[in-house]
Amino acid sequence: MSRPARLGRGLASLIPDSALAGTDAPAPQAGLRHVPLDEIVPNPEQPRHVFDPAELEALSDSIRVHGILSPLVVRRSEGRYILIAGERRLRAAALAGLSDVPVVVRDALTPREQLELALVENLQRSDLDPVESARGYERLSKEFGLKQDEIATRVGKDRSTVANAMRLLKLPAFALDALRDGRISAGHARTLIPLADAPDDLRRVLAQVIAKSLNVRATERLVNQLISTPKPMRNVERERREQTFDYATKVLCEALHTQVAIKPRRNGGGTIVVSYGDAEELERLISHIRSVG
Repeated sequence: MSRPARLGRGLASLIPDSALAGTDAPAPQAGLRHVPLDEIVPNPEQPRHVFDPAELEALSDSIRVHGILSPLVVRRSEGRYILIAGERRLRAAALAGLSDVPVVVRDALTPREQLELALVENLQRSDLDPVESARGYERLSKEFGLKQDEIATRVGKDRSTVANAMRLLKLPAFALDALRDGRISAGHARTLIPLADAPDDLRRVLAQVIAKSLNVRATERLVNQLISTPKPMRNVERERREQTFDYATKVLCEALHTQVAIKPRRNGGGTIVVSYGDAEELERLISHIRSVG
C-alpha cells in the first residue's frame, strides 16, 4: 500500500501504513511486537481529551472478536513504552481484557516528531470533536510554526476547514462547552464568533439558540441584528460626558462672567448659548472677547 501523497515525505516515513489508511487492514509485520498492557504509558501530549464510552465499548467488542488489527505506535522510555498513537485502541484493549497489545516501536523519533505524529494521527480521524480538532491545529501552528495550508496538507483537509476550525477558538469557554456537548453545531459556533468580545450578548443569543432550536441561518440573522443595532450609551460613558460638559460650562462662565449653556447634539457638535442682561452687558462681553482675541 502506498502512502498518501498529502503528507510530507519526512513525516509520512514515521507513520505506519495502517494508521494513515484509517482501515482495519492488518499492518505490516516488520518491527511488530507484543508488549504487556501495563507497560504502556498514555501519551502526555495526546490532543484528544474526550473518549466516548459507547464507542470504546463497541471497539472493545470488535477487539474481543478480531483482536487489534492495527498496531499501536510507541517509543521506549526508562524501561516502559510511551504511547505515540492509538490511545482509543489502548483503552478498548483494556476494556476487552487483553493482557498485551501489538505495537510498533519508533525509537528514532525526536520529541518534536513524536508530538507531531501524535497530533497528525489524531487529526486525521473523523471522530474528533470540533474543539479538539481546533486545538490540535492550533498546536501545530504555534508549536511547530506550520501555516494553515501546511497543516491542511499534513492532515488531509482543505485549508478552509483548518481555518474555520481555528477561528472557533476565539469563542469563550462557555460557548466551546456548548459545542463540545453537542448543544450547538460548528456552524452555529462560527456564526457566534462576531460576539466573542461581548460575552453577555453571546450568552443571551446562545440561550435562545438552544432553547428555540434555531438553525444556523436563523442564528446568523439574530447575530447580525444584534451587532447592527446601536447600543445605548453606557452609564459610565454618559456620566463622563456630562462631567466634561459641566466643567466646560464652568470655565466659560468664569471667563465671561455671565451665564453660559452648552447644548450638544447627538450626532456631534452643538451650540453654546451666552446670556446677557442688557445692552450694556452685551457691550462688555463683546469688548472682553475682543481683548482676549
